[in-house]
Amino acid sequence: MVYVGIPKGQADQEEEVLKTIQDGDSDELTIKRFTESREKPGALWHIYAAKDTEKIREFLKKVAEEQGQENPVDHDPIHDQSWYLDRSLRKRLHQEYGVQGWAIVQFLGDVVFIPAGAPHQARTGGHVHNLYSCIKVAEDFVSPEHVKHCFWLTQEFRYLSHTHTNHEDKLQVKNVIYHAVKDAVGILKANESSLSRP
Repeated sequence: MVYVGIPKGQADQEEEVLKTIQDGDSDELTIKRFTESREKPGALWHIYAAKDTEKIREFLKKVAEEQGQENPVDHDPIHDQSWYLDRSLRKRLHQEYGVQGWAIVQFLGDVVFIPAGAPHQARTGGHVHNLYSCIKVAEDFVSPEHVKHCFWLTQEFRYLSHTHTNHEDKLQVKNVIYHAVKDAVGILKANESSLSRP
């Protein structure tokens, strides 16, 4: 989080931000960072374990059906980012499916790392609930430990409708692997003579 803009003279907005942080199930230490240390909160995240993805997907489909919404085959309630799990839905998800996530408030200067495949909260088309005007820098990467999971995500994206924003292969896993292997082979060839000596 490289910038957080807090308007001057709007004490009511500060109270609203505090209520949002509290309703977001943030811990006491996080609340103290805002109330006592006067740090600048930029965004509220809810992050879930990748292993709970199917349970969350099933829960969102169930809630959609209860509200009379369709669940088309070529859409996905997680990748569509059409749901915001408010406090009552998060509580219900925990009670009915045993799924509980982590609430993270990102303050100015904080970095939030989202593990591969971890569903994270979406609100109004984004991945995060902004508390104040803010600017963040995001970087996606594929680690060797998570290549298998990234392939799995790429397969999920293929089943989305052709007009879906996530239909394309954003992760480019095959290209990442190709270039990683190419670089590794290049380094080995460059050092071939030193490697063959006893």
